[in-house]
Amino acid sequence: MYLKALEIQGFKSFPDKTVLSFGDDITAIVGPNGSGKSNISDAIRWVMGEQSTKALRGGKMEDVIFGGTAKRKQLGFAEVSLVLDNVEHFFDMEESEVMVTRRYYRSGESEYYINRRSVRLKDVYELFMDTGLGREGYSVIGQGKIDEILSVKSGDRREVFEEAAGISRFRHRKEEAERKLERTEENLVRINDKIDELELQVEPLRVQSEKAKKYLILRDELRGLEISVWLEQLERIRAGAIKVLSDYENAVRQKGEARAAVERLYAASEGYAAKMREKDVEAEGIRFEMMQREADANGIENSVAVLKTNIQNNLENTDRMQQELAAQEGRDGSITGQIEERRRRLEGIVGEVTELRTQLLERQKSAEEAARGAGKLAVEMEALRQKEAVESASAGEARALLSALAAAAQELMDRDASIRQDLAGLEERITSTEAEDKQATAELSQAKEDLDSLKNIINGYTLRVESRRKKAKEAEERHVQLQMEENSLKSRIHMLTEMEKLYEGYSKAVKLVMGDAERGQLKGVHGPVAGLIRVPDQYAVAIEIALGSAMQNVVVDTEEDGKAAINYLKRRDGGRCTFLPLSSIRPSDFRDGKVVDEPGFVGIGDELIEFDKKYEKIFSNLLGRVVVAEDMDKAIAIARKYGYRFRIVTLDGQQLNPGGSMTGGSVSRSAGILSRANELERLNIQIEGIREKLRAAVHALEEANREATAASYEMDTAQAQKRTHEDTILTYEERCSHFTVVLDDLRRQREEQRGELEQLARRSAQTERDTAAARSRIEALEGSAAALRAEAEGKASGQADFQARAAAIGGEIAEANMRLAGLDAERLASEKALGELEELRRDMTGDREARRRMIEELKGKNEALAAQILEKEQAIQVIREENTARSTAIKRLNDEKLALEGERNRADRESRDKNAELLAMEREVAALEQKKVTAELEEKNILDKLWENYELSHEAARTQRVELESVQKAQRRIMELKRSIAALGNINLDAIEEFQRINERYTYLTGQRDDVQKSKRDLERIIAEITSEMKTIFAEQFAIINEAFGATFLELFGGGKANLELEDPEDILNCGIEIKVQPPGKALKIITLLSGGEKAFVAIALYFAILKVRPTPFVVMDEIEAALDDANVTRFARYLRQMSDKSQFIVITHRRGTMEEADVLYGVTMQEQGVTRVLTINLNSVEKDLNIK
Repeated sequence: MYLKALEIQGFKSFPDKTVLSFGDDITAIVGPNGSGKSNISDAIRWVMGEQSTKALRGGKMEDVIFGGTAKRKQLGFAEVSLVLDNVEHFFDMEESEVMVTRRYYRSGESEYYINRRSVRLKDVYELFMDTGLGREGYSVIGQGKIDEILSVKSGDRREVFEEAAGISRFRHRKEEAERKLERTEENLVRINDKIDELELQVEPLRVQSEKAKKYLILRDELRGLEISVWLEQLERIRAGAIKVLSDYENAVRQKGEARAAVERLYAASEGYAAKMREKDVEAEGIRFEMMQREADANGIENSVAVLKTNIQNNLENTDRMQQELAAQEGRDGSITGQIEERRRRLEGIVGEVTELRTQLLERQKSAEEAARGAGKLAVEMEALRQKEAVESASAGEARALLSALAAAAQELMDRDASIRQDLAGLEERITSTEAEDKQATAELSQAKEDLDSLKNIINGYTLRVESRRKKAKEAEERHVQLQMEENSLKSRIHMLTEMEKLYEGYSKAVKLVMGDAERGQLKGVHGPVAGLIRVPDQYAVAIEIALGSAMQNVVVDTEEDGKAAINYLKRRDGGRCTFLPLSSIRPSDFRDGKVVDEPGFVGIGDELIEFDKKYEKIFSNLLGRVVVAEDMDKAIAIARKYGYRFRIVTLDGQQLNPGGSMTGGSVSRSAGILSRANELERLNIQIEGIREKLRAAVHALEEANREATAASYEMDTAQAQKRTHEDTILTYEERCSHFTVVLDDLRRQREEQRGELEQLARRSAQTERDTAAARSRIEALEGSAAALRAEAEGKASGQADFQARAAAIGGEIAEANMRLAGLDAERLASEKALGELEELRRDMTGDREARRRMIEELKGKNEALAAQILEKEQAIQVIREENTARSTAIKRLNDEKLALEGERNRADRESRDKNAELLAMEREVAALEQKKVTAELEEKNILDKLWENYELSHEAARTQRVELESVQKAQRRIMELKRSIAALGNINLDAIEEFQRINERYTYLTGQRDDVQKSKRDLERIIAEITSEMKTIFAEQFAIINEAFGATFLELFGGGKANLELEDPEDILNCGIEIKVQPPGKALKIITLLSGGEKAFVAIALYFAILKVRPTPFVVMDEIEAALDDANVTRFARYLRQMSDKSQFIVITHRRGTMEEADVLYGVTMQEQGVTRVLTINLNSVEKDLNIK
């Protein structure tokens, strides 16, 4: 075994990957100071597990990572790999080559690998332990190791000798055992402390637990009786409440009907008033039309008067012209006088018309004002009547409220008197009961003192019984636990067996095929793929992912068998299934065999499972081209290298498919189709072990029960005496408890009644305030209603006055219109006659024929005017008839209004009567409601007690009801139970659970203490055995090393003598080791008295002696000969050559003598600042090429 290669990347001054290959001869590493030579020995020391940054010549571990230069950036990690030849299996590993790798990141994370498999630092230590290699070994010898040998403290030299003696592994085991022993002793101290603490709690808790259990029995009986009594009372209250509720609902219904009737009558009255208003509006409209039509008739009459005047004037003119025609000459003077007279009359008519028109306008305005006043008063009168009705109804409601308040006030006064009487009786009972309670308490105190004395006597018996009971309980718990484990395993085995039989987890098609195959209906069926293999647990996820749905493929003998199964599924409509005929399936051809050498490669799919040889082609076909890798990173690297030609599955179930696609994510493993058989096998082994333990537990339980029975007999005798004393004081306790319960109950009743008195006082004050407010409201509402009625009557009188005034003004307007029409007609006739007279006077000089024509013309005009007069008189007759009909309609509307007013008055009377009925009903409803509320309060009080005392609803309480012989007996029993519970004193309900918990903890800790004590004894025995073996081995090896040291010293120094001495032979494993030497020609000295060169040479001699006794596979020496002179360097180099047949030497040096003995030289340079470069020279090849011998 030797060091084959060293790979360095990112470590100190080696930023680039550097590989140093070594042969089994001497290799020298040379170079100027500061070039990085010693970094190579540091790298070897670091990869073998060195954790001391001081030993690695750094301040912190991060310093081992290349820190960058002016031209290069710093790196993120450092990695060193050590490749060791293992052909002779120096290490207990199958591989012929062992690679140890250490990687460190700037984040502080470390990784360790052995043959590319991730391991712990501990695994690296154990690999090199007792080989001379490793962190504590002597395979890497630098100035630090020389200093350890030369140390003034002889104790510091022990590590080298222990490693050389081969007891490092033993010391490691001993130290680990001592640490375990120390932890065990600490645990034992803690356990004993806890046991001591628990022992103080167990006995008091047991007493409290028994007391609490007794309390729970009494409490449960009390609970059942109280709940049942309360439910009986509740049923009685509810039975009475049903009738009250029925009466109340009937009264509410009747009250509602009365209120509806009142509202209906109010609505009817409103309807009548609205209709009356409509009649008034309609009558006013008709009156307005009459006035308009009367005005039209007056206008026509004026026109008729004008026409008649015109006819009269025409007749007069005709007569006049006829007369004038006869005596034309004598009439000139007469015509002039007539003209003057006509002019004077015309002026008088104009004055009268102007005056009449002014008067007519004034009368029309007065008529309109009177009509508007009458309409406004009608609207106001109706509004007042509506307000009066509302006020009257509100007053009725207030009177009903007042009656209800009076009844409530009386009831409150009665209740107040009753409570005050009860309260006086309670005070007397409380005073007498307190005196009795004081006397009973003194008697109870004395009785308890007597009982405490008795308890001290029987404590010894109790502790012994508890100890034996505890032991029996532990045995029983152990027995039960083992039975549960056995039953659990049986259930699991049964379930898995049944799942195997029923093919759980398989598709419907697979189940159908396998069912018929087992019944012999289908031939050549072997079973589903998942049932034909066994997969180690660590590969189960990967194989399950790799197979996928193919796990449910069914293996058959031939294609015909598969065809028959497919036809069967078609007939049964059983779904689809894939069949794998053994006769036709071909194995996969996997041509990338080199993949096995790739980092992270685990195996080919079909090589990782177990199956019958006859299915080899099947699983080669399914898994022969599936590679299983450690993780995704390794899988990706493999896939890239081989061009994504095959499928790769990682151990955690991620998948890289041919062509480059990836499938992955979280893996939810199913019910274990693949691992079911493995689990069944494990479970069968486990259940056999459980059964063996169960038999031992049964024997231990029987023995513990026998001991417990004997102890119980002794305890029962002691407890009988104790119960006698307890019964003696029970009477005193029950009496005290009785007084306590009675006092608490009396005081509670007193507080409740005081509280109720306060509540009654508040309710009485509120009732008085409500009564006063109701009376004030009634007075205000009745006064308001009377005022509104008076105001409405005044409005009605005013409306009649306005209507009379409007009628009178209408007559005056009609008369004025007739007078105005006559004057207008007279004016027109006068103007026309005047014109004709003037024209006649002008024309009197005309001839007689003209006058005759004029006379004829006037006659024709009169005929036409007579026709117009007849037409207009007919129109006037029509208007007069229409107005007569309108007058009739107005009279009818007035009659209808009077009838409506009568109906309204009737409705008002009925509403007042109904309102009185409503008030009576409201008083009755208020009284019934008070009774209903009282029943509800009593019911609520019981329901509240159920909830407050037991947190039970009514329905839940009914389920806990018990049969009562009578309520009176139950109530007496309740009082007895309360006295018994009070006699128990303070109850700690948590004591039951706490005792069980503490007792279980106590039992567990005592068992644990026994286990820990046994472990302590075992560890002490192991430590003693290891110590004895270490002494024997160290003594033997120390003697051998001492002998070899003397011989080596003699050879190196050319004379003299040297030996090693133990400072304390009695303490061979801990004492210091003294080195005594006598160089040639000098006296015997200890090493500390030698010169620097002599010390170094002695240390080198000692290391050579150790290597001679226990050679290591390789030795790295880092400038250990630097302090030697040239002669000694030559001796050192020659002895190095002499030792090279046992060990491989790698020497870091700058001494010529050492270089001359080397077979291979590695030159170390630093051409680029901060970056080390390595050059190789094989001196043997050079000598051969140069023919140097």
